[in-house]
Amino acid sequence: MSMNIPPAHLAALQEGTAETRHLADMLAIDMARLLRRLGLPPEEISALDLQNQGFVARMRRAGALLGSLHSEGEIRALQSHASDTIRGFAAYATIEALHEEARQNASELCRAIRPFAADRHFGVREWAWMAVRPALAARLAEAIDTLTPWVRDTDPNIRRFAIEVLRPRGVWTRHIPALRRDPSPILPLLNPLQTETHKYVQDSVANWLNDAGKDNPAFVITLCQSWRTAQPDHPGTLRICRRAQRRLKPPV
Repeated sequence: MSMNIPPAHLAALQEGTAETRHLADMLAIDMARLLRRLGLPPEEISALDLQNQGFVARMRRAGALLGSLHSEGEIRALQSHASDTIRGFAAYATIEALHEEARQNASELCRAIRPFAADRHFGVREWAWMAVRPALAARLAEAIDTLTPWVRDTDPNIRRFAIEVLRPRGVWTRHIPALRRDPSPILPLLNPLQTETHKYVQDSVANWLNDAGKDNPAFVITLCQSWRTAQPDHPGTLRICRRAQRRLKPPV
């Protein structure tokens, strides 16, 4: 993938002085090199066996090592690092550095990850939800209660996080069997966004429902019908419902 990346940009990525532009940039980065630049011990980095791990596993392992070796203040300082990859490490590290009780608390997890959920870079925002998804999925009711105010936040990145983190199937991550069986508990998060105006959030809501439609098409059809009845002319509602049902047979 690196052959199509301008050499100067690739060098900046490897030095941690530039942000990635797309997936090819992300895949070209030598994560071990970035960890060495952060001062982590070479033997600890080598033990991660990053070259034999998948992309998400590399990020998770790198972040966990960073969190185990850096102080909370050092990790917090990385939230403003020039490299989105290093900020992604920091997202995982932030969760790793929490004490055990906090890692078992949805409110604490969301509080800790919020700066990354609001990051300017699309990649960091993805690492943010992936870093906390397993723990939030394990305590769904608490997670939904915690995230309910987030779907009314003024920041679209925060609204989008609240939906994306609990997608029934998701991308590059394990499914949430409870929500595949019964998606209805998520309605406190979905319903406030039926008139969402920001396309970034609309797409997340639609993708959530598209996931749900693979196991529970009647749920999606009924919900979209109710939204369109309540908001027959709202462009956001219409766009969400159209995209949410794009793979239902026949299309609705």
